[in-house]
Amino acid sequence: MINNNDLAKAALAKAAAQVEEKLLKLLPKAVDLEQQVIDAMTYALMVGGKRIRPFLVMESANLFGVGKNSALRVAAAVECVHTYSLIHDDLPCMDDDDMRRGQPSVHKKFDEATAVLAGDALLTLAFEILAHEETHSDGRVRCELISYLAKALGVNGMVGGQMFDLLAENQDLDKVRITRLQRMKTGELIIFSGKAGAILGKGEERRRQAIKGYSHDMGLAFQIIDDLLDEEGSTEEIGKTTGKDAAAGKATLVSLSGPEKARMQAEMLINQALRHLDVFGEKAENLRILAKFIINRRR
Repeated sequence: MINNNDLAKAALAKAAAQVEEKLLKLLPKAVDLEQQVIDAMTYALMVGGKRIRPFLVMESANLFGVGKNSALRVAAAVECVHTYSLIHDDLPCMDDDDMRRGQPSVHKKFDEATAVLAGDALLTLAFEILAHEETHSDGRVRCELISYLAKALGVNGMVGGQMFDLLAENQDLDKVRITRLQRMKTGELIIFSGKAGAILGKGEERRRQAIKGYSHDMGLAFQIIDDLLDEEGSTEEIGKTTGKDAAAGKATLVSLSGPEKARMQAEMLINQALRHLDVFGEKAENLRILAKFIINRRR
């Protein structure tokens, strides 16, 4: 019998192959010395990863009857944004990590200046992709995607969350502030990934809220499991340096509550996420498989 993890890995791998093919087509072509930054962008995008966020875009798009090309373009834009955040996150001025996805970080493979520029280029490429009429024929839909993504990445989203994370080292944070930090730094992009399909498909409000609720709860559970892996996993297992949160004095739900209670919290969030999918019936089966995979992942 095929278990849930095998089903999830197969579905993720299929989606990843499609997104990677689209990314290679969307990457710009060089005519001169800018080739190095494009090489760094390509390296960062193609070095591996589960592509959970693009998968979420594509499955959400399926729920709302969105065409494959539109879904793939938005999925590719999301992966550009996520990869930009990883490149910058690994820089010496941020988390100072030499490994990412089991390979040298971009600033180690190339140099710090190239890494900064590659991240910047991927961020701007994401918005270029969303703004193109091939993403959606309705300009209002494209504007909604751009606006929502900008908010997810700004001072009330990823950037603000990263600042919060850097300044929170060696501070006593309670559960409410840790949850807010994690929702900003990680959760907002996951929420956008889920809601993107509803935006593309002009979904009605009740269904929009359902996919947003699923993505919100699944995103928080994802971060808790990530923190558990940082504490309990090995560098070989997860492809990046482990134990860095504890060494830096960063507060997480794991450090605050302990591994057992943190895992219980993650399981509760996954169960909540699954209930949000009831409105979609059998069409949401891959999202149910994804949620169960998240809670059991080891890397």
